[in-house]
Amino acid sequence: MEEYYIMCEDSLEGIFTGIYNAYLLKKPHSKVHICVGEEDNYRLFAVYEECRADEKKAASVAGTVIREFGEEAYLAICRALASPEPDKGEAVYKAVVTGFHMKNRKELMGNLADQYVHRVFELARFTANEAHFHVEFLRFRELESGILYAPMGPKNNIITFIMPHFADRLPLENFVIHDEVRNIFAVHPKGREWFLTSEEPETAIQDLCFSKGEEEYSELFSSFFHTIAIKERKNYVLQRGMLPLRYRKYMTEFVKNE
Repeated sequence: MEEYYIMCEDSLEGIFTGIYNAYLLKKPHSKVHICVGEEDNYRLFAVYEECRADEKKAASVAGTVIREFGEEAYLAICRALASPEPDKGEAVYKAVVTGFHMKNRKELMGNLADQYVHRVFELARFTANEAHFHVEFLRFRELESGILYAPMGPKNNIITFIMPHFADRLPLENFVIHDEVRNIFAVHPKGREWFLTSEEPETAIQDLCFSKGEEEYSELFSSFFHTIAIKERKNYVLQRGMLPLRYRKYMTEFVKNE
């Protein structure tokens, strides 16, 4: 029997739409596969179908996942789909198929003996850990316009997972979080709901002109950070374990002020 490959865009809506279309095929699930992005090597004796993201289909799949497997499983799936790994669509699709064959569907994410459920769990955990690190390590700096700006370069697409944290704690501030890897801006206007955009929201952000007070306090904080340490107790191996090097290029205490 022919293998069927559904090619989806790399987004939550795109992959959920692909899962919806996979069920419409009414083919054995072992013969249907979800591909994220463009396929590099086309296989012989295989049927390829392009899939455009559809909000209604994606919402239908999301509702089914929440209803059948619970909100915890839905959150794990969303985290897994934020990963850059190319097999995430296939893993989520086959995990959903596994869930529908379980007697107690609410225990889907506990079925780690299944290779696809285990893969979803693994991807979700990595995304959750990175989101947790960014909540701790993200550094805001004040621009001349008064906007608080924080750049980051995460491996996973975690911006929607960390924005609620900062929106809850900085409700009366105008701030922007910039994912430089994907060029996504999360914008929070003072006293209003935050939103995502791929366009730079303010001209001031293009120049990244920091306020005088910000430069003074950044220099003061950096000086404090580097002088308070006890030389005899420095442990660079432990420090790298607690604070990986890739985060430091975005942290005030490790950035030299010009």
